[in-house]
Amino acid sequence: MSLEGESAPDFTLQSTAGGETTLSDTLESGPTVVVVNRGYWCSFCAEQLQTFSEVSYDLWFHDDVDIVPVVTSELERVTEMRDRYDLDVQLLADPDGEVAEQYSGTEQTSHGLTGIAGVYVVDEEGTIQYEQVADHPADRTQGNWVRYFIRNDYEDPFGE
Repeated sequence: MSLEGESAPDFTLQSTAGGETTLSDTLESGPTVVVVNRGYWCSFCAEQLQTFSEVSYDLWFHDDVDIVPVVTSELERVTEMRDRYDLDVQLLADPDGEVAEQYSGTEQTSHGLTGIAGVYVVDEEGTIQYEQVADHPADRTQGNWVRYFIRNDYEDPFGE
């Protein structure tokens, strides 16, 4: 079931910055990109998060866009992931997979419960303008593409 065109499910999760982050609060200042990741151990997730980390300041400064990565792991492990990969974005811990389940879904793997990787661009009104759910762990939308998508008024920047 696709969420594109639907209202984004609201959530509140613990952040690696300390405290909590609520989706509806981030939308008060502009669009938000929700990036659901499988877990702290996922190298494909880390690689994708690095692409969002590279564009996060530019998107925030010029377009009031927040990046909120949701990682299906405990806060301690998520903090280790942020530090290990020197990410400039704060990660949100979703240890029970409740938020992942509302977006791209969850699955049982050899690592336990994991989120299914997905990217959601949520506009200022709370409507999901873009959704990509991974068919394979390496199937990922990258940060730079999302930047162009937002700056192209939520249209594919390459006309596809």
